[in-house]
Amino acid sequence: MERLTQQEEEAMQGVWQVGPCFIKELLDAMPEPKPPYTTLASTVKNLERKGYVMGDKQGNSYRYQALVKEEDHKKRFMNGVVNNYFQNSYKELVTFFAQDKKITAKDLQDIIDLIEKPKK
Repeated sequence: MERLTQQEEEAMQGVWQVGPCFIKELLDAMPEPKPPYTTLASTVKNLERKGYVMGDKQGNSYRYQALVKEEDHKKRFMNGVVNNYFQNSYKELVTFFAQDKKITAKDLQDIIDLIEKPKK
């Protein structure tokens, strides 16, 4: 799938949050500063072209719903980040955040616990 722009990411987050919706409903759910209605409508049309959402014509409007699950998008996005910036090494990713003090020893221990005792 094609990568999303920042604007498309924000719109997609809204679609996942709101669920099937019209542009007006999506706009209402977005944080300030809200994009203009026409800009959001164009962004959602791009998402439809890229295969992330599907529009269902209802009267004079379209109701959009996600075709890509948020979890699937996260996995694909993070795999791309790890591959492109961390030599395909999750260890390098964690090391980067540890050295930048963005992750604590407690966070690391929680991650180790998840690895050693996965939820069933």
